[in-house]
Amino acid sequence: MEHAHRDQEIFGKAPVMSAIAKLALPTIAGQIILVVYNMADTFFIGLTGSDAKLTAVTVCLPAFMFLSAIANLFGVGGAGEAARSLGSGNRERAGETCAFSFWGCALLSVVYMTLAVLFRHPFLDLMGAGAPDVHRYADTYLLVTVGLGGLGVSMSMVTAHLFRSEGRSLDASIGIVFGSILNIALDPVFMFLLFPEGKEVLGAALATALSNWISLLIMAVLQLRRRKTSVLRFRLPLHTDRALIKGVLSTGLPACIMTLFENISYACLDRLMMANGTAAQAGLGVAKKINMLAHATVRGLTQGVLPLIAYNYASRDYRRTKQVIRDTVLIAAAIGTGCMVICLAFSRPLVGFFLKPGESRTTGALFLRILTVGGPFSACAYTFISFFQAVKRPRKSFLLAILRKGILDIPMMFVLREFAPLTGSVIATPAADILCCLTSFLLFLSYYRKHFTENKLS
Repeated sequence: MEHAHRDQEIFGKAPVMSAIAKLALPTIAGQIILVVYNMADTFFIGLTGSDAKLTAVTVCLPAFMFLSAIANLFGVGGAGEAARSLGSGNRERAGETCAFSFWGCALLSVVYMTLAVLFRHPFLDLMGAGAPDVHRYADTYLLVTVGLGGLGVSMSMVTAHLFRSEGRSLDASIGIVFGSILNIALDPVFMFLLFPEGKEVLGAALATALSNWISLLIMAVLQLRRRKTSVLRFRLPLHTDRALIKGVLSTGLPACIMTLFENISYACLDRLMMANGTAAQAGLGVAKKINMLAHATVRGLTQGVLPLIAYNYASRDYRRTKQVIRDTVLIAAAIGTGCMVICLAFSRPLVGFFLKPGESRTTGALFLRILTVGGPFSACAYTFISFFQAVKRPRKSFLLAILRKGILDIPMMFVLREFAPLTGSVIATPAADILCCLTSFLLFLSYYRKHFTENKLS
């Protein structure tokens, strides 16, 4: 137990910037590696010179990332509830929260995987895999990454979230990072050595599925080594308190909805882009993945500090809570702005790393310049959404989650494409980020004035 208590020192006593760095840097590294290995698939498949194969992997991304939405529901919710329990001194409840979150994620993941495989053909058409060649490759990729490897994806992600609830960000990232690096290493082996020409999509999918299962295995070993000191418990819960369930789901639902709607939004964008041809779809797919690097970095930052905010808020250390929020917003805005400047300045060489000269590269560079404008705004919005999740204000975080992806951007896609058939639907994404950022700031300012006034800091 002494080691577990030392883990909690970082939440309540370490200097704020030191605590943010220790909790967020491993999480950021894990998120970046996730995007990098996703980009590695794109890079290696791009070597085939086939826009159909590249588009197939791109349109499958939302189906694959739905597993991330499930992991966020139970992982972000579980981490927030467990951290609040630790902040109020209830270590037993933190362990119960972990068990419910772990097995709840497993059950819902299996349900989703079954439905995705059974109804994969209409599912793929809905996501933009309408062309026969694209559909054939996408069918293979979906069957392997979701059907065979899906449970490894969601369970490794939810376990990483739960590790962070007691300050174990490094443990959380070790499994994710190692699995992702393994995926990058296995991609060329499976695609170009073990499988014959024409089976590159299958090779990439198998490399992804295998690496995610290994990632989960590594996390299981890490937990076994810490089982005597960790407050987390992974036994199947026979009885779970309703208030605990409500706390987990209400905290995690906004994160789940935000991820879910992100993928619905991307699928809608891919489907609308079909009218401009496969080359435009391939260019958009690459632009989205490059732009995801900024989003992943900020998402890693906010996921890392969420338990820190929850712990200090629950322990009524409002002064420290304020400082964490302020520093996190400044860091997130700096990351978003830096990524925007880089993408604007080097859009063509960045896209050219994945695409050969031609229409797909030209449109990809154009789309990247458009998408990256929303980076600083989405970074701030992520921070405020995570804050409301941490302090258990699910309605506000839920509103912001569906506002950023779903309520604003999808309708704007259909409206703006009437004025600019090629770029209009893409412009909707940064426009929604800007509007969501303004709304989230106003909601946070209202909450701040009500709950963080000077008389509440004593």
